[in-house]
Amino acid sequence: MNTNRLRSIVIVGGGTAGWMAAATLGRFLKDDYSSVRLVESAEIGTVGVGEATIPQIKTFNRMLALDEDDFVRKTQATFKLGIQFKDWTRLGHTYLHPFGPYGLDMEGVSFHAYWLKLRELEPDTDLSDYSLQAVACRRGKFMRSINAGNSPLSNIAYAFHFDAALYARFLREYAEQRGVVRTEGKIVEVKQRGEDGFIEAVVLESGERIEGDLFIDCSGFRGLLIEQTLKTGYEDWSHWLPCNRAVAVPCESAGELTPYTRSTARKAGWQWRIELQHRIGNGYVYSSEFISDDEATATLLANLDGAPRATPRIIKFVAGRRKKFWNKNCVTLGLASGFIEPLESTSIHLVQSGLANFMTLFPDRRFSPTEIEQYNRVMTWEFERIRDFIVLHYKATERNDSPFWDYCRNMSVPDFLQHKMDLFRDRGRIFRENNELFNDTSWFAVMVGQNIRPRSYDPLVDVMSEDELRRRLAHIKETISKSADYMPSHREFIEKHCKARAER
Repeated sequence: MNTNRLRSIVIVGGGTAGWMAAATLGRFLKDDYSSVRLVESAEIGTVGVGEATIPQIKTFNRMLALDEDDFVRKTQATFKLGIQFKDWTRLGHTYLHPFGPYGLDMEGVSFHAYWLKLRELEPDTDLSDYSLQAVACRRGKFMRSINAGNSPLSNIAYAFHFDAALYARFLREYAEQRGVVRTEGKIVEVKQRGEDGFIEAVVLESGERIEGDLFIDCSGFRGLLIEQTLKTGYEDWSHWLPCNRAVAVPCESAGELTPYTRSTARKAGWQWRIELQHRIGNGYVYSSEFISDDEATATLLANLDGAPRATPRIIKFVAGRRKKFWNKNCVTLGLASGFIEPLESTSIHLVQSGLANFMTLFPDRRFSPTEIEQYNRVMTWEFERIRDFIVLHYKATERNDSPFWDYCRNMSVPDFLQHKMDLFRDRGRIFRENNELFNDTSWFAVMVGQNIRPRSYDPLVDVMSEDELRRRLAHIKETISKSADYMPSHREFIEKHCKARAER
């Protein structure tokens, strides 16, 4: 038996990140392996304004053995098949980044390459016609996968929109049922060991001292442990991601339930629209160098689908990451670890990824420096590759109607992203490296959507005749359209399977 095993774990901060950590530890640390205690204060608000996710969230839910319909009902959730981008390429232009693949790879060659050749033959061809998720988004359809053989209906990738506060409450109930203890209180002091600077305890306003072997910092932007105490440092990415504020407000629901997140580019940033069962979440992410808070708020309020349900709230941030995600005996998750704006709905995924990597490298009280270094290497790669994908949306634009977009269009970008763009401009090729989050389909969707045009295509495509290429792609397009016809509307699916109770 390992006498150095962790005996006590303290999570500082609740919200989405804190309760995801608590639920994970409650799920796996059985038989009194280690006590888990979460400390949060009702006086300290959370940033969560309504969350959009990506399909990887289903892996987390399966890991917790959650009932999906119960989860959807209790969080007022809806389903998500992709993201719609309006006015990003140019004013008046719209494209979709759908989940799941386009078409089918054939003869050992990517479908993307065949479509690029088809576009040369038929310039008006629409890439979204070859994605079931994209067609379903346009038609307001949704269903889960069924056993339909080779049909696209057999493998439907999807995610969720849900209320962040309700999600945290849902996970809190789950965690507490598995032995996690919640303590209400405001931390006023952090105690460190004199010999090595490790955190040994936090002290509450009440005077209570809470000791731990491991601390998980979920304290939000302030980074109470990782930064204020351990002085870990922060890498600022404002050059590439110049937005530094968001104004958020929920509004009344209106019309049909859209099975996608909408991102609309504005003159100094972009506006999100996340539709839940009981309301719509809205926000304007912007740069304070190019627009005032008052003007940003007015722009948001002028572009809501229904009456606002709260007073708009301003959130300030600096895009970037901690220089270490694990420092001494402190691991950081959520906003305490860094911030990449939610353009591609990656915030919760980064918590999930952090937890998955932490559990893979789960420590004992000796805290191996080699394992800590590995964790930091993996999480740095994850953050930076997501950053590069987000930066692509800003860089690859034709907009020249405001100083903000002039800056974005002309800014230098990270070398990794520049190489991706150069490679795509050559023959439309994309390579996924070291399990980066976004695959070739995601990069293809955004690069094509924002009108980066390759000079040519994979020469192996020419092994197939033009007539055969047209015939096969027409068949794929027809199959996808018929599959979407079979699907019920998004609202019908929710009404039948997972409608939430009316708000009290």
